[in-house]
Amino acid sequence: MPIPEDVTGDEIDKDVRQELQSLPKTLADDVARNLVMVARLLDEDPEGAYGYSRVALRLASRVAAVREAAGFAAYANQKYGEALAEFRAAKRMTGNIDLWPVMADCERGLGRPEKALDMAGAPEVHKLDKAGQVEMRLVAAGARRDMEQLDAAIVTLQSPELAASSVQPWTARLRYAYADALLAAGRESEAREWFAKAVEADRDGSTDASDRLAELDGVEFVDVMNDDEDAESDAGDSAEEDKD
Repeated sequence: MPIPEDVTGDEIDKDVRQELQSLPKTLADDVARNLVMVARLLDEDPEGAYGYSRVALRLASRVAAVREAAGFAAYANQKYGEALAEFRAAKRMTGNIDLWPVMADCERGLGRPEKALDMAGAPEVHKLDKAGQVEMRLVAAGARRDMEQLDAAIVTLQSPELAASSVQPWTARLRYAYADALLAAGRESEAREWFAKAVEADRDGSTDASDRLAELDGVEFVDVMNDDEDAESDAGDSAEEDKD
């Protein structure tokens, strides 16, 4: 797959670059450039990112960072079985537990919420940092919802991190998940309160909490551009009728 000339491979994380030092330099550079493209496209063009990840995997399947990148690219394309296999391979190579929550979420994607819950109760969770533990809580709550256990999902999300007034990178997503679970359980006034709190914490627009809040408040958004186009079209039609 073609790679833009401005991509050198130097853009990747220094830890990943260090991993690639086990490869011949030319090969390491090729792998690095493909990994840069995976990271660059993952959110906006998951299919493109997946293509680059397959190239990197073909070139250096024994590098943990490559397996991890391939896992995230597969995950972004909802190829959960493939993603889980890659994450497991990366974990075996490094012994790193950071991928545990996303591995559990792959189990959800494969229709195995019970397995995800088993992972949420495993000893590995205690080895996760705070962000990882919050992520695991979100996955566990999602698994409860998959099993139509709404009350259990709500209880799962109730935590010191949810109640904290300080805003952390995970705060908006945690509040959003809680609001969404409350709404699904028919607790609309509480849901509105938590969607509003999610909006306060969502500084980078990682959720659509503001839209959900507006929806609850009965606010309808009008597409001004479309209205202008419709008005111009109507005016044009009237002009043609006048000519006739």
